[in-house]
Amino acid sequence: MFKNRLEAFTDGVLAIIITIMVLELKVPHGGDFESLKPLLPVFSSYVLSFIYLAIYWNNHHHMMQTVNHVTGRILWANMHLLFWLSLIPFVTGWMGENHFTSATVFLYGVVLLGSAIAYFILQKLIINNHGKDSILAKALGKDYKGKVSPVLYVLGIIFAFINVGISGAIFILVAIIWLIPDMRIEKAIKQEKLKK
Repeated sequence: MFKNRLEAFTDGVLAIIITIMVLELKVPHGGDFESLKPLLPVFSSYVLSFIYLAIYWNNHHHMMQTVNHVTGRILWANMHLLFWLSLIPFVTGWMGENHFTSATVFLYGVVLLGSAIAYFILQKLIINNHGKDSILAKALGKDYKGKVSPVLYVLGIIFAFINVGISGAIFILVAIIWLIPDMRIEKAIKQEKLKK
């Protein structure tokens, strides 16, 4: 099976997810900057979630550059990832509307953890399908970022009932870790092209 339909479908779903999220930003009834204050929690949760979705889209795009063909298992693993990502607008809206209560931050962390696990499963299936000497396997190496992120998510989930500020800081830290450009896949693709 070719990967084009998987990529196109994923792009479309992510575009819809972002659209749903932005529609949660309600226009205030006042015409001054003071009327924007009540929207700050909603807007800040939107910004964090938008960054996460952008990170997933970017990394998914890079990962798909290493894929020659997909299997049914890879298609289902991709759907599993999209399931978790499709929950982001709900938890984002709930968290922002309720000003980051423990329960909302907890569920936000659970969705982030579910998304990370789903992405890991997709990655593993692609590597299993293409072999341990594949471009993706070589690029990921020990994959420290991929291993530390779920641990940090679990910490963020635990801290949701202790201190939501710490939870939020942990979720922001993970986003920052992934915002730092990761050149592993691009380097591996260039090296593979040089061999040919």
